[in-house]
Amino acid sequence: MKNKMLIVGKGYIGQRLQKELGGSLSSERISSFQDAVQLVKKNHPKILVNCIGYTGVRNIDDCELNPEKSIHANTFVPVLLAEACLRYGVKMVHISSGCIYHYDYKKPKPITETMVPDFFELYYSRTKIYAEHILNALAKKYNILIIRIRVPLDNRPHPKNILTKLIKYKKIIDVPNSVTYIPDFIQAFRHLISIDAQGIYNVVNKGALRYPDLIKIYAKHDPNFRFTVIDLKDLKLVRTNLILSTKKLESTRFKVRATKDILEECVKNYLNCS
Repeated sequence: MKNKMLIVGKGYIGQRLQKELGGSLSSERISSFQDAVQLVKKNHPKILVNCIGYTGVRNIDDCELNPEKSIHANTFVPVLLAEACLRYGVKMVHISSGCIYHYDYKKPKPITETMVPDFFELYYSRTKIYAEHILNALAKKYNILIIRIRVPLDNRPHPKNILTKLIKYKKIIDVPNSVTYIPDFIQAFRHLISIDAQGIYNVVNKGALRYPDLIKIYAKHDPNFRFTVIDLKDLKLVRTNLILSTKKLESTRFKVRATKDILEECVKNYLNCS
């Protein structure tokens, strides 16, 4: 995979993929279709992985304050890259988001890839929906893979890692959510490429995470750490909370680990890297 893959976007996910899987990493700005074409012609990749995205400087609320940057990075760039890839016979992998649905916890049923996104309250979510809708339509004919991740959880410190965020917040909500454990995401990515998968795949761990469960494990290793649990209403922020289905990914014979089974491993490795 090392000599075939071009990763576009030097953010958190792009750097993690490049470090684990090799390939080239590009930070070139895509402002036009011609930029996308030149990127493909210059690098001659067999696989182009789009990791470009804007989630704000502080959090996704920043997308409301910078709508042009948000829609450019989250909608226009994926579409431009997809058009360049299909014209030159390059497989495209788009790193998408699962934060595009409402979820009814009274009737808990994990969200599948065939369900229509319906969360429009956040501009960030809308920009992700726009891109995914177009790319998924193209994926019915062209070689495009859309990987949905959600709430990245990593075994090493990083500002985008939910564990790093929770340690900093100290006040956390207690709502079940899907998470993407990054070491498992890397393995799932490798697997989906190996089978030349197309279309949308939820790449999360099985089941859900309650943030206090993760922080209790962290506090066990750091007895001086203290945290409090607050009600979701006290957060006073518009957010998606949901659980994604892993059945489609599992149907490809990829073993998806349960969220509860990776927490201790994650915290121990995290602390060793701190």
